[in-house]
Amino acid sequence: MALSKRVLFIFQAIVCLCFFSLSQGNQQLSLRNLPSLQKASSFTETRSETYDYIVVGGGTAGCPLAATLSLKYKVLLLERGGSPYGNRNVSYLENFHIGLSNMAPDSASQAFISTDGVINARARVLGGGTCINAGFYSRASSSFIQEVGWDEDLVNESFPWVEDKIVQWPKIAPWQAALKDGLLQAGVSPFNGYTYDHISGTKVGGTIFDETGYRHTAADLLAAGNPNNLRVLLHASVNRIVFNSQRGQLKPRVTGVQFTDENGRLHQAFLNSNCDSEIIVSAGAIGSPQLLLLSGIGPKKDLKSHKIPVVLHNKYVGKGMADNPMNSIFIPTKSPPRQSLIETVGITEAGVFIEASSGFGQSPESIHCHHGIMSAEIGQLSTIPPKQRSLEKAQKYAHTKLNLPKEIFHGGFILEKIDGPLSTGHLALIDTDVRNNPAVTFNYFSHPQDLTRCVYGIKTIERILKTNRFSELSANTDGYSMERVLNMSVQANVNLIPKHTNDTESLEQFCRDTVITIWHYHGGCHVGKVVDQQHRVLGVSGVRVVDGSTFSRSPGTNPQATVMMMGRYFGVMILRGRLGRAAGV
Repeated sequence: MALSKRVLFIFQAIVCLCFFSLSQGNQQLSLRNLPSLQKASSFTETRSETYDYIVVGGGTAGCPLAATLSLKYKVLLLERGGSPYGNRNVSYLENFHIGLSNMAPDSASQAFISTDGVINARARVLGGGTCINAGFYSRASSSFIQEVGWDEDLVNESFPWVEDKIVQWPKIAPWQAALKDGLLQAGVSPFNGYTYDHISGTKVGGTIFDETGYRHTAADLLAAGNPNNLRVLLHASVNRIVFNSQRGQLKPRVTGVQFTDENGRLHQAFLNSNCDSEIIVSAGAIGSPQLLLLSGIGPKKDLKSHKIPVVLHNKYVGKGMADNPMNSIFIPTKSPPRQSLIETVGITEAGVFIEASSGFGQSPESIHCHHGIMSAEIGQLSTIPPKQRSLEKAQKYAHTKLNLPKEIFHGGFILEKIDGPLSTGHLALIDTDVRNNPAVTFNYFSHPQDLTRCVYGIKTIERILKTNRFSELSANTDGYSMERVLNMSVQANVNLIPKHTNDTESLEQFCRDTVITIWHYHGGCHVGKVVDQQHRVLGVSGVRVVDGSTFSRSPGTNPQATVMMMGRYFGVMILRGRLGRAAGV
């Protein structure tokens, strides 16, 4: 017995030493270590070519996950989009709005409109949402980590692994500095300095943009993997997960995936015969529940309506979808402010976050006369009632905006968004083509508490605008009344016509009518309903989901930090589990 304990102790010590080295960051991460990025059409399928892990989705979670698993095992990473490298609309902050407004079928951003009428976007590029977002980096709260039941020590190793490679401190822009001062003068205190941590008060967070405005993404994290074990295919749209449902099996067992390349040709990739081999779905909060449904896992009635063979009935797939609603206030300034996205945040005790954006890029490719992160070109049509919004109206605006007064482009926005909305909706298939968006409903502000918090956020912005800091910036030396500011916010982007006569009299109506997104949607594959605590899909064998679709609430003020950490976390957790089982411990 004593010998067994000694062996166990020695084994545990070896594991700790091994994974301590795996968990350390490397600030000298070189993109020269990236694996070869190949087109999906280069794939030659043979039964002898098998993998320990097939990761579906090379996004915010999928890239760090695949890199980590490749340190010990053979991994195939399938990404439906292209490469972020060499794409200026992805790589540079000044072109942020161009990437999101690009409606081409091969663009890095794929627009969709929820049934609520809010125009949204999902990533279609290696690196996922880190390639098209506003770049802000802030960790989840400690309470979030405890709620989801993750190992706090491993979490605290996994965050720095990401941060040391792609995260920097911003050189704070004037508009962001003004927000910092305004928040503190309005009582959103204390000032917590520059920090990644989620703490009540005001802070400056990290950024994935460097000092030149160049964006570093989750794709860069692939350089931390073993290129000899990691194969990356681009333009590989996974149509379904393939199961072997032989009689006598307790659960359907996964065997591989079927995917289409950029030429429309069909391929199959297979797992090896090891019982620990897995398909890991990291296709995002839209793509992951969509893929489970297309693979025959979901509500039986819905699957049969699309003639999809039922592998497993699970009524919860695609349910509990939520998006953090956002509303914005436009503030005219004496001169056009310098471009900035998100750098400063106010974290209130009421569950409302206050952020800001300003200006627009001036590169030769830039769209001029727009509102940056709030531009109608990227779908932020806050001046049109949600049910009347469309991509066509966004495109029409691009042709008519030059007739608008130039003054409405001289200014910045203060944004308020709801933490953990209680309003939820669902996702359902429209057809069986994985390249098409499913129908998504978020039911913004259907829960009264969300509406109450929105009103609180607007009133907090009102207090900020009354501070000395913003009076100095205002185009009107005497400042603007809140009614005037709300009117300008309603009118700022498209048609200069308010939608309701009481938009500026009822803050509740203002919230409902001007709701937009900041792309923090989540849900559809919740823990305990679709996946277990280790994120293995319930009722089948060999499938796991690792991304924001498993969240009941979006972590922190902005989720990318936690989702990248999550990829690293589950990669290390899976490696530890396999190493432990191999040793019989």
